[in-house]
Amino acid sequence: MQCQKCGLEIETGEERDLHGRTLCEDCYMDALSPVKTCDPWAVHSAKRLEQMGAGDQFTELQAKILAILKKNDGVRPDILCRELSITPEELEREFASLRHMEKARAEKVGDQIILRLW
Repeated sequence: MQCQKCGLEIETGEERDLHGRTLCEDCYMDALSPVKTCDPWAVHSAKRLEQMGAGDQFTELQAKILAILKKNDGVRPDILCRELSITPEELEREFASLRHMEKARAEKVGDQIILRLW
């Protein structure tokens, strides 16, 4: 059986049904919990954690994203995905966390979106 969103093979018994679509567990979780880049409570929580000394703990991928943004003073999302060999969905999820920590932001320049350091 295949996931009707990402196309990956799903083992029998591991499939999830959502609105008539058969999904793998990852696609099911993404559908139930979509990424919110602008989430005031997430920003508040990240700031409180930072104040308590638990801030600036990045995943390996988040650290790579920040390094590329610092080196290039901003990058288009498609270029960042290509450099890191990740999907746009993976970038969106990681970038949302960096946005909540106020470490990175998106900016519209002309008709393009540029990701930059905060």
